[in-house]
Formats: sequence, structure tokens, C-alpha cells
Amino acid sequence: MRWSEGSLTNAATEAARPPAIDLSRGTNQTGVRIYNERLVLSLIRRHRSLPRAEIARLTGLSPQTITVIMRSLETDGLVVKLDRQRGKIGQPSVPFALDPDGAFSFGLKIGRRSNDLVLMDFTGGVRAALHEADRYPTPAGVLDFVARATRELTERIGPPADRIAGIGVAAPFELWSWEEQIGAPREILDQWRNFAIQEEIARLCPWPVFFCNDATAACGAELVLGRGAQHQDFLYFFIGSFIGGGVVLNGTLYPGRTGNAGALGSMPIASAAAGGGVAFGQLIRSASIYVLEHKLAAAGKDASILWRSPDDWGELGPLLDQWIDEVAGSLAFAILAAASVIDFPAVVIDGAFPAEVRARIVAEARAKAALLDHRGLSPVAIVEGSVGSGARAIGGACLPLLANFARDREVLFKDTV
Repeated sequence: MRWSEGSLTNAATEAARPPAIDLSRGTNQTGVRIYNERLVLSLIRRHRSLPRAEIARLTGLSPQTITVIMRSLETDGLVVKLDRQRGKIGQPSVPFALDPDGAFSFGLKIGRRSNDLVLMDFTGGVRAALHEADRYPTPAGVLDFVARATRELTERIGPPADRIAGIGVAAPFELWSWEEQIGAPREILDQWRNFAIQEEIARLCPWPVFFCNDATAACGAELVLGRGAQHQDFLYFFIGSFIGGGVVLNGTLYPGRTGNAGALGSMPIASAAAGGGVAFGQLIRSASIYVLEHKLAAAGKDASILWRSPDDWGELGPLLDQWIDEVAGSLAFAILAAASVIDFPAVVIDGAFPAEVRARIVAEARAKAALLDHRGLSPVAIVEGSVGSGARAIGGACLPLLANFARDREVLFKDTV
């Protein structure tokens, strides 16, 4: 997987500040705190590997300055030299790449029916992951999972303590507002109202803790590790227990005035009403996995497979077919509505389900969107996401790395390539 030049909510702001921990080795005490080092790391992430001469050309910095920076980053264990490139005009060049062991981060996804924790390396590789299904989320259960899971993964993988950049938490906003959909007792949901997720997890962990909406984090994972290099602007849907999403403009995640840009679950849509006519409601009530869960339960089927095995649902039969049809129809309507506001060239659809379910939803959404009235709108490419069911936890793990190593969002890349 490769990095692009996006940034996540909050991480972009944090990126302009010195890191909360010193991730450097040797005598270099500035680590990645200065802009030029972050700039160089971002370039290498984008291109996978680059020789010094090309880094100098792209940044406009002198060869002597680049030599000093690369020596510093190599001493800090953040980059490694690759084999010399031969066969080109001039002297063979030595490209530099990110060292996967240069830094690590945890990503925690708090969900309606399950929790996930991943340990990710500096290049975006998931070294280990834990998944735990539950009836509904409770603050005490989440804290217990974090304590156990971080201990188990650090013991299993053994990354140096000074190489862990932090833990990023991805969770739905206002869990207490969704009593019907979550199915938890009101007294449990009320516990979330005054539960400071970021602060409470920080009490358990020796690392900085970052927080982001779960669908926004998933969008960030797609931007940073998925299709961000292919599409500078796109609308993103993530279908989990509740559908949500994100907006990417000019290669960066756009959070909006209050952080609610991409709150696609709240988008009003029209659907066929029973007995004819048109009914209006929010996208969350027709294009979320909890809707399929309710269908299975009403038919007397065990719906827990949806959360126990998000990558393998087995055979669900006609109920799955019906749900996919409803999801695709709702998405088609939402896509055209969004395209009429911002001229998105692409829409990316992902979710907490098997890859074959994602492929069917995307194919049917394309077909249904083609039947709607497109007059006055430019064509929109509807494509599959590439990160998959772990996108929310992986997006959470991106937060500490972006905060410590990415550039300030106000100086995001101007395309110089």
C-alpha cells in the first residue's frame, strides 16, 4: 500500500505542532519536527522511493541540504537506502524508501457490534489485528478491550516502545442518539453521553491519543493508502452498521465548518412507498448494515455472522439480494444529489462486508444511477474502495503517523510532478 498527500481531521492541525514524543535515534533531537523533513518524508511516501537528486528537484532545496536531511532521517531509522538504480544516463542513483520499522501506530475502531485494534507500521502495513464482536458497545467494555488488545499486540509483535507514535480512535459521533439502531438499553447509551473517549483511553496508554469520526477515518484510509493517488476529488461512502462517509477535495480530506462534511447517513433521499407514491427519509435508514440485521432477525436467522466475520458472511440468500438492491437504489439517488452540489469526478464505495458484496453493490449502484435523470451533470465514476472492512481501524492508525510525520494541511502539495 502507498501513501498519498491527504490528511485526516485533527491530524492536519496536529501535524503543524512538534510531535508529542521523540521518535528519533542517535544525536538528532529534532526528529521530524521541522517542515523540510516532513516534506521529504511526504514525497517519499507518495512516490514509494526517490533518489536524493529527485528529492532536491521536487522540493527546490539544495543538494547539500537534502544530503543533510537524508543523513538525519537515516540516522533516525525513518528511511533506508535501496539498491543502486542502473541503466539510466549519468551516475547510478541510490533511492531512499521509508523504513517500515521506522514508526508504528495503533488504530482502534469502536463499532455498534464490534471493536477492532490494528498495529500498523510506517508504510501502512498492518502487522497484527484483533477483532471482538459484542452485543452493543459499552464504555467499560471498550476500555477493557483497549487494555487487553494493546498489551497482546505489543507482546506479539514487540515494536520498540519509542517507535510507537500513538493510538488513533475511530468511533461514531453521538452513539447515544441511535437507540433504535444500536439496540442497547437507554442507561448504557447514556453512559456514552458523558464519556470522554480520548481522555479515558489516554489514561490507559503511554502514547498520545487521537480521535476521529469512524467514517471520516475510513475515508482517510482510502485517501492515504487506497485510491487517493488516483482521484484528487471524490465522495466516499462507508457502509457499516450505519452508513457514513467523507469528502476529499484537492487531495485532502475536507471536514467542513463543524467537522460534519460527509455526514452522508443524514442525507435525505426518496424511495418507493408501500402502496405507491414516494417516501422520504435519511440514507442511514436504508443503506446501513443494521437494516440487513433486522431483516435476518425478522426471518428467524442468526444475524451475528455480520459482525463475527465481516469478510465472510456465508450464504444469506434472498434477504441479502433484497438488501443490496435497496442499498444500491439509495446510493444512486444520493450520488446524483451530491454530484449536483460538487462536481465529483468519482465516488468510492466501501464497507464492513465481504469483497463480493461490495462488488455487487457498486455494480448495481452504477446501473441504477444510469437510469436516473443526469441532465446538467457531468459523468461520475462509481468505483470500489480498496481498503475493505478494516478501513475504520486502519484510518485510526493513520492519525498518529500523520500528526507526527505529515506536513501542515495549509501547505499541502502543489503538484510539481
